[in-house]
Amino acid sequence: MVIFGTRPEAIKLFPVVKALEDDPRFTPVVCVSAQHREMLDQVLDIAGIAPDHDLDIMRPNQSLDELTARLLVGLGTVMNEVSPARVIVQGDTATAMCGALAAYYRKIPVDHVEAGLRSGNIHHPFPEEINRKIIGTMANLHFAPTETAAAALKAENVDPARVHVTGNTVIDAPHWVTGRIAEQPSLASGLADIEERFAGKRIIGVTSHRRENFGEGMEGIAEAIRRIAARDDVAVIFPVHLNPNVREVMNERLAGADNIALIEPLDYPNFARLLSLAEIMLTDSGGVQEEAPALGKPVLVMRETTERPEGVTAGTAKLVGTNAEIIVTEISTLLDDKASYEAMARAHNPFGDGEAARRIVELLGHEFRSQA
Repeated sequence: MVIFGTRPEAIKLFPVVKALEDDPRFTPVVCVSAQHREMLDQVLDIAGIAPDHDLDIMRPNQSLDELTARLLVGLGTVMNEVSPARVIVQGDTATAMCGALAAYYRKIPVDHVEAGLRSGNIHHPFPEEINRKIIGTMANLHFAPTETAAAALKAENVDPARVHVTGNTVIDAPHWVTGRIAEQPSLASGLADIEERFAGKRIIGVTSHRRENFGEGMEGIAEAIRRIAARDDVAVIFPVHLNPNVREVMNERLAGADNIALIEPLDYPNFARLLSLAEIMLTDSGGVQEEAPALGKPVLVMRETTERPEGVTAGTAKLVGTNAEIIVTEISTLLDDKASYEAMARAHNPFGDGEAARRIVELLGHEFRSQA
């Protein structure tokens, strides 16, 4: 059983689902929580995945308590019905944590994709840092995206034989979707009008959704975007997250600005197009820290810590927090200093080569053979 519920999980797990479907040894059962309904459905559609079970769990403004309780009961009910041989979860969402816990309660082995990410601060990101640590205590196989992630697991006394460095499946996904776009260019045509509107401008792509940035952090982000977009040579494209804690601030502070396009969340092909258009990505997302460097785009991370230090070490990403002054200064440096820009754009992407899903399926096959 492969379990996911958010758009980032879907992007990172659909290559695994496809690899399992292509292997006659496996029959994947897909269960979605729909923790992000609309954004999840966009990825399912482009990937051609029809879930076997859909919990449709999301409710407006539900608390983490409510979400966790409903996920645990719902996922447990599906596991009772399906009796899967193994359960695969990804990352650090409430869906992933509850999926692992429900499987543990039933003594079903848990396989964790993107295992070993650690920020070292249980409140940043919140609640993701605790979610992934909880999953790590229960997982049977840990598919670490990098050597750094693997080392973090081993430092927590995880059996090294259970830890495998696979690369990150987020690098697999663009390879697959690029092929689809080549076959059907209209899949990535959603930004055509904005491209025309901002012709000749230097594009800054923005994504923001982190819970720990709600409130004062979002205000700082909005102020930075407003100030940087005041430059005549710059335009900002910002697919605004559906969470009202993001939307209300951004609409109040940025709506109507000439050089800012506040748009609805993009489906995956069009988001890939945004990555290709952008000169710089400004984000608090984890996935963007991995995806953008694959296209040679510098990433400024609006957080105080990151569980992806490999990008910072390699020079593909830089932590800038949510202080407007710092964000504006760092973006301006990249825009105005060619050497600084090239140093980030040409840095080696440490997150993989597009073969992670294949490696994961081979490791699962080996696990089944060893148990036979």
